Amino acid sequence: MQLKLYQIDAFTSEVFKGNYAAVIPLDAWLPASLMQAIASENNLSETAFIVRRDDGVFDIRWFSPIKEIAFCGHATLASAFVLFKHLPQDDHLVFHAEATGAFSVHRRERGLIEMNFPRRQSERIKDIPDQLAYGLSIKPTAVFINQQSYIALYDTEAEVRAVVPNLELLAQLGPLDVAVTARGNQYDFVSRYFWPANGGAEDPVTGSIHAALAPLWSDILGKPKLVALQASQRSGVLHCEIEPERVLISGHAVQYMEGTIELPD
Repeated sequence: MQLKLYQIDAFTSEVFKGNYAAVIPLDAWLPASLMQAIASENNLSETAFIVRRDDGVFDIRWFSPIKEIAFCGHATLASAFVLFKHLPQDDHLVFHAEATGAFSVHRRERGLIEMNFPRRQSERIKDIPDQLAYGLSIKPTAVFINQQSYIALYDTEAEVRAVVPNLELLAQLGPLDVAVTARGNQYDFVSRYFWPANGGAEDPVTGSIHAALAPLWSDILGKPKLVALQASQRSGVLHCEIEPERVLISGHAVQYMEGTIELPD
């Protein structure tokens, strides 16, 4: 059996930047164990599998090297990039995932791809778990939580860049991950994302957490449109617009590789 595979760098217009994802279009779902094995073999932040329904909606599932992920932004951006490349007449797609329901993706001007995600609210907490308090080398000024992650708020971009995570301790917070964030110097806000319980050490660019970070910073800064930088080693830029129930997250993408997977029949 042969499967097409596309490797895309998302939230960047430069190869070797942003976050890498594999995209594998399917005619029908493979066994979950096989999709996980493929994702582990790829060893990228995520591998996205997509199946087109008869009504034109694309079902999508995301796998990190170690488990299936409920919600992934950068691999959705990568999938849309591949589909738009092969469907040049289309500027609108609809995806469906179990955790998010149906959501739309649009091709905008200047090569931007806009994803319409459910808005995720975060709640400030006072009782900070020891694994988080001792798992970050710099003490945050506040901590928030949502269904995906703890969010540690800092005063400066320099602190976010300087944080050294204790991944063994942060892994004990699973299934929740940990984002660290601050107001940016050149961008509205910056962040980093650690996910040892679900995928790896530090994620290069995390589209999904911006469905929570963007509303949080919109409230702090009092503005509905923001540009964010994920300040990982590869880095990536995200354009965010907050609506009452939704968050629009846009970015660029570039193809690194197109290939074929060879599997036994």
